[in-house]
Amino acid sequence: MSVLLDLYKKHIKKKLIKEFCYTSIMEVPKINKIVINVGLNYLSLNKKKLDDVIINLKLITGQFPIITKSKKSIASFKIRKGFPIGCKITLRKNNMWNFLDKLIFIVIPRIRDFRGFSLKSLDNYGNLNIGIKEHTIFPEIDYEKANFLHGLNISIILNSKSINESISLLRNIYFPFKN
Repeated sequence: MSVLLDLYKKHIKKKLIKEFCYTSIMEVPKINKIVINVGLNYLSLNKKKLDDVIINLKLITGQFPIITKSKKSIASFKIRKGFPIGCKITLRKNNMWNFLDKLIFIVIPRIRDFRGFSLKSLDNYGNLNIGIKEHTIFPEIDYEKANFLHGLNISIILNSKSINESISLLRNIYFPFKN
């Protein structure tokens, strides 16, 4: 079992119930899913690079990614309809909590000159979107074997009623925000 999942079930739920005066345990906000997305743009012209990204995401998450394809042709970007332009993975349940453990305690401390994520990263619904510039900060990726560097977008989707509830939940699971 994940350390954060255990912490959430035993301590954080009780703390949030007291803080927001919930009448039911079902009102407590929780993390529904994590979506990891890599957009390839100009890199998609090379099939080898797309395969490298798929292998890297599979190493990072333990799941096989879905290849996203373009919905329409755009001549100025040299993209045709149905052309592969990226890949994504949706993590739920235990895989989600294990990835969050790794992200918070191993990956984020490896980011150079990191001061915390801005609260502006939260949208109106309380979901958190963060971007990572280099995939090599994950421990599964060997820097010397990486053919090229690519970034990835991580979206953490919560079922909270307000941004304040989301911030409280994320701070309680030790997510680093700027003060």
